[in-house]
Amino acid sequence: MNWPMRIARRYLFAKKTTNIINLITGIAVLGIAIGTAALVLVLSVFNGFEDLITSMYSNFNPEVKATPLRGKTFHIDDATLARLERVPGVAILSQTLEEVAFFEYQDKQDFGIIKGVDNHYHQVTGIDSTVRQGEYLLQEANRERAVLGIGMSNKLGVSVDNPFEPLTIYLPKRRETSLFEPQFRTRSAFPSGVFVIQQDFDSRYVLTSLALCRSLLGDDQALSALEIRLQPDARAESVIPQLQRILGPDIRLRDRYAQEEAFMRLMKIEKWMSFAIIGLTLLMVAFNMVGALWMIVLEKQKDVAMFKSMGAPDRTVRNIFLYEGLLLCGLGGTAGFILALLIYGIQTTYGIIGIPGTFAVEAYPISLRAADFIIVALTVLSIGFLASVPPALRAQRIPALIREV
Repeated sequence: MNWPMRIARRYLFAKKTTNIINLITGIAVLGIAIGTAALVLVLSVFNGFEDLITSMYSNFNPEVKATPLRGKTFHIDDATLARLERVPGVAILSQTLEEVAFFEYQDKQDFGIIKGVDNHYHQVTGIDSTVRQGEYLLQEANRERAVLGIGMSNKLGVSVDNPFEPLTIYLPKRRETSLFEPQFRTRSAFPSGVFVIQQDFDSRYVLTSLALCRSLLGDDQALSALEIRLQPDARAESVIPQLQRILGPDIRLRDRYAQEEAFMRLMKIEKWMSFAIIGLTLLMVAFNMVGALWMIVLEKQKDVAMFKSMGAPDRTVRNIFLYEGLLLCGLGGTAGFILALLIYGIQTTYGIIGIPGTFAVEAYPISLRAADFIIVALTVLSIGFLASVPPALRAQRIPALIREV
């Protein structure tokens, strides 16, 4: 260890001649500890919400989704599907078709989105694990069944326990019709279950078989999307280019993040804005450290003069107090990390900070990531370095001889 660091460490832990210096130093370390803990916890809470929302969306959004670049539907042949299934990293493919429709159940009506899915859809997304009433069933013998989001179910007053009341689905015909011809295609499906994922999905979607949705649309080959589940060890960024070469430029491929890009980007902006606000607060707390270091410089003037008279260059004197500031920040940052880990343990075990109202979880989700500790440590040390510069420059200007009055 170089001797400026050793002297800085002695100055940090040695008893000061004036108690007020000890008090100010303690307050500075406490402020840095609280600020560090706050930075870690803010990032952790946003990480927790990100993980929670990602898991919620994963029950409806696939790992990779292929949609037409223009228009709402596209066609794909069996040979192309077979090629896609052979792509390394692809586990399961599901064909889906979405369209805005009008729904009627008994005396209630509402608009929503009908989504026709094939037999592999629940394996791609895990939608069957979100069913809270009834069961995930889209076809039974010769009857069409439907699974509704809980919001749609409540708006239509659907009862999955009533096997005799069908849900009637209306879809306008795309081609021109005469005045005497029906303007809508109509099909019926009996409700079999209710799923709960996220309000945006729950309040709009009704899942049916792909065959029923195609018959409503009048196109027995139409698709809105190919939804793809990957192998556990496959990465979307490496699989997507291979899929793109097969599907061509008219198909857009998106991973799970890109499917909800606007929302996830907003969450990240909120996360780093909150980090910046607390970082600025910590910068203000660092003024206490400036005061503490300045008083230590004044107290150690004789030591500095002695070092200079013994031949210590200005750079070495400056480094002593720069190290002193970094050690103060390191001490406060370490205490802050310990405090953050303690709060994390309490929150994950007991959920002491709850979320008011009705939400997917009762307590704030929290998730620690190693990268966040590195970011916070660099932020705290940077603030400590900036706060150390003025006192260090002041120490550098102390002359080798001090005339006592």
